[in-house]
Amino acid sequence: MSHEMRFCPCCATPLQWMVQQEDDGAKERLRCPACLWTHWGNPTPVLAAVVENTRGEVLLARNALWQEGMFGLITGFMEAGESPEAGVCREVLEETNLRVKALRLLGAWEFLRMNQVLIAYHVLVEGEVKLSPELVEFQWKSPQQARCWPSGTGYALAHWVKSKGVEPQFGAFRPQQSPEPDPAKWPVQAWPEDERFVLPPLL
Repeated sequence: MSHEMRFCPCCATPLQWMVQQEDDGAKERLRCPACLWTHWGNPTPVLAAVVENTRGEVLLARNALWQEGMFGLITGFMEAGESPEAGVCREVLEETNLRVKALRLLGAWEFLRMNQVLIAYHVLVEGEVKLSPELVEFQWKSPQQARCWPSGTGYALAHWVKSKGVEPQFGAFRPQQSPEPDPAKWPVQAWPEDERFVLPPLL
């Protein structure tokens, strides 16, 4: 994370790392020594969209802060008072000028490096692309051309590719990243008694 909570939002006392008993035993967290407020550090919800046009292609875009050649899905933070469905439609419109005409949930994945949880949707859109200032270029890719990456939104893209009857191909998103998907996340491990269910992670 690029920043850390330093002061109690209730009484402005500097926070300290303190151990306290919780449901699963003793846990060290940032806590206020004055009023005992706890900073839980819960992940921030981020919305992601696999944007599909009428030709069956997916939209990939490059953020202005990324190096050349790095393209990803349309993402953005959920705002207070909106549903995930409304939020992903708003983000797609704001970032690309495209209107969502239908959507379906793909899944949710952790993004531990940024302490985020990614909620991904497959959206069908209409209109002409006009990028926001946050994005500098885009490309449309067929399922066969799309290359997935072995982290959060890359798994959402892999689900979309698989739904098109194409076996997803993985590659590194950035230098020094492993190009191989996490075997706990891909391929999806269906429960053999009913393929609508997937196997739970080991705790």
